[in-house]
Amino acid sequence: MRMRKLGRTASHRRALLRNQVTSLVLHGRIETTEAKAKAIKPLADKMVTLGKRGDLHARRQAAAFLIQPEAVKRLFDEIAPKYEDRNGGYTRIIKTGPRRGDAAPMAIIEWV
Repeated sequence: MRMRKLGRTASHRRALLRNQVTSLVLHGRIETTEAKAKAIKPLADKMVTLGKRGDLHARRQAAAFLIQPEAVKRLFDEIAPKYEDRNGGYTRIIKTGPRRGDAAPMAIIEWV
């Protein structure tokens, strides 16, 4: 799969995506632009897959990506067990209207 560049350098893009996925894990849903939501989706799904594995190596891989330790705990204790019987498709993107300031297309990304 091709990575969306989002008009940023590689390090800035990685930091942005890590922050957004961490926020999604902690808050359950976030509002962002459509392009960012589409970039976050596969990363968030991968975190849930790691959470479903549940072993120490998966926990360390998730901790290396997610910014806050409480996000790792929430992922493994609350979010991943909900999707034990589901094979992929853990997030949903709902398109909202354009943003007021610059008319950027906005979307809400949340857990299914």
